[in-house]
Amino acid sequence: MQENIQNAIQEAIENAPERKFVESFEMAITLKDVDLKNPVNRIQEEVRLPSGRGKEVRIAMFAGSEMATKARAAGINVIDPSTIEDLGGNRQQARKMAKQYDFFLAEIPHMGTVGRYLGVVLGPRGKMPRPVPPTLDPAMIANGLQSTTIVRSRDKVTFHTAFGSREQGMEELTANAMAIWTRVTSKLERGAGNIRSCYVKTSMGPAIKVEVIE
Repeated sequence: MQENIQNAIQEAIENAPERKFVESFEMAITLKDVDLKNPVNRIQEEVRLPSGRGKEVRIAMFAGSEMATKARAAGINVIDPSTIEDLGGNRQQARKMAKQYDFFLAEIPHMGTVGRYLGVVLGPRGKMPRPVPPTLDPAMIANGLQSTTIVRSRDKVTFHTAFGSREQGMEELTANAMAIWTRVTSKLERGAGNIRSCYVKTSMGPAIKVEVIE
């Protein structure tokens, strides 16, 4: 399977025009014979990519006082908790914020407020914040997230996830794609037998089909 994925990545690179920005690499998987109406069967995984994501991951944290200082020192953008309610009342601004960041963190006391006012925006996008205990340096969590991607099917048989960027080499991209493939198939009853199709592509390039081996 690794060879088939590598061949598809190579073809995607060859068929993607040069852009003025660094394109991400994406994988699209379509399942078959899986009842996704049952939440137990849904794919919801955080995959640590062995070669990293190939581009900076944007992280924000709902934090005040001392924790906010630690977050800023770690390069995390700080969102003042006093603005949470206002953000919740401005759906357009909340959606813009959700799109701006890949991951969110929050001090534990603010988790309930975030859920109450922003859960309707962050929840469906799989971006509800991770709670940070007062004794933990948020830099530790942020460092781990730099190489993490979310694989999430919800109730859809087809789902997408990023696994790197065009700045990475073939071996790095292949290792990342294999990490996702292995995790997803390990969660399915029949493994690759529950995969109808798999495609890889650059952000704006053509989708290249991966030959699936059951």
